[in-house]
Amino acid sequence: MQVSIETTQGLERRLTITVPAESVDTAVKGRLQQLAKTQRINGFRPGKVPVSVIKKRFGEAVRQEVAGDVMQRNFYEAIVQEKITPAGMPSFELTKDKDGEDLEFVAKFEIYPEVELKDLDKIEVEKPVVEISDKDLDNMLETLRKQHASWKEAKRKAKKDDRVTIDFVGTIDGEEFDGGKAEDFPLELGKDRMIPGFEDPIVGLKKGEEVVAEVTFPEDYHAEALKGKEAKFAITVKKVEGQALPKLDEEFAKQFGIEDGDVEKLKAEVRKNMQRELDQTLKSNVKEQVIAGLLEKNAIDLPQALVEQEVNQLREQAKQRFSQQSGKDVPDLPADLFEDNAKRRVSVGLLLGEVIKQNELKPDEKAVNELIESMASAYEDPQEVIDYYKSNQEMMQQMQNVALEDQAIEWVLTQAKVNEVSKAFDDIMNKKA
Repeated sequence: MQVSIETTQGLERRLTITVPAESVDTAVKGRLQQLAKTQRINGFRPGKVPVSVIKKRFGEAVRQEVAGDVMQRNFYEAIVQEKITPAGMPSFELTKDKDGEDLEFVAKFEIYPEVELKDLDKIEVEKPVVEISDKDLDNMLETLRKQHASWKEAKRKAKKDDRVTIDFVGTIDGEEFDGGKAEDFPLELGKDRMIPGFEDPIVGLKKGEEVVAEVTFPEDYHAEALKGKEAKFAITVKKVEGQALPKLDEEFAKQFGIEDGDVEKLKAEVRKNMQRELDQTLKSNVKEQVIAGLLEKNAIDLPQALVEQEVNQLREQAKQRFSQQSGKDVPDLPADLFEDNAKRRVSVGLLLGEVIKQNELKPDEKAVNELIESMASAYEDPQEVIDYYKSNQEMMQQMQNVALEDQAIEWVLTQAKVNEVSKAFDDIMNKKA
């Protein structure tokens, strides 16, 4: 086998490989002989068909089949010989393929870029330092009470966080339009679930009072005919309800799995969950800063094959998600919607991969176990989840990959400029929301 390699452009390489005629012709002859033993042709006994007859009938197809196998096998032998790592599958082109002559083919493919990590000491990271205060805990408990509140009719003016029951009729230029009318419509004020301006005039009204809300439909509104249109909604308030919050007592605690109803145990469990969510958010916050810094300081050429693979994966994920939400199959979304995200993901993968390679990082078993335990703690039976992961090789591999990526991020942090800044719990978690 003879091999020559050339750079065409960027990361693309072109291998020209020549395979001796003898090895190709021997492979073709062998397959024809095998066919001669199995083919049934009129005028010949089974297994006694001459190879010359088989060659005349099947020779071209057999040679194509052999050529395909020869290209695959010799390509992989060539890249091992030349110490090349392709990024994606090659394309093959037969340039010479005749009986008795050397077979020649061209393989085109992309290689991985050479990644040289630089300016890591210039990456700036703000690392929030957050303590969960008693006030933060009280606020969370209040939120839980609101989530379990009941509604009680109020003989007063409507205010934020109330629920009103309304009738409304919408008009544009004095004409009603489709979808602009409803009766006995429940609406929680302050949740911003209606178009801007709809809720505002309802605040301060009592049962039986009416008002006209003047609004403008957003330019990105889902109904094409209403985009950017000015409309009026005649609204009648039929009921005002306020929240009746449950007491923070034994019965309330039992709703959250505290069997003996101990409120202090509930507080401890809520604080634990808040800490877990906070830790995950802080970790994600720092990770995003590290990745942004890596990308900013280390622009690299990307193999288009890897970008296309990532685009296809993102498209498939989006298709599955939308299909599940809609309950029916949806068509593929345009590839260009995913290209920027795909390029970013490929870049991050290559950069973190270089960090892992340079530092010979291996998944830390303790870190893997901590990841699994942290994730499992959100479930009713954490041990069942832990056992499931540890019995599933594919799931364990995923967690090892996450741990290894975390280790790479931590290493970059040791090189970067890290500035610790005290932050309030709400500043971090509300920003997340």
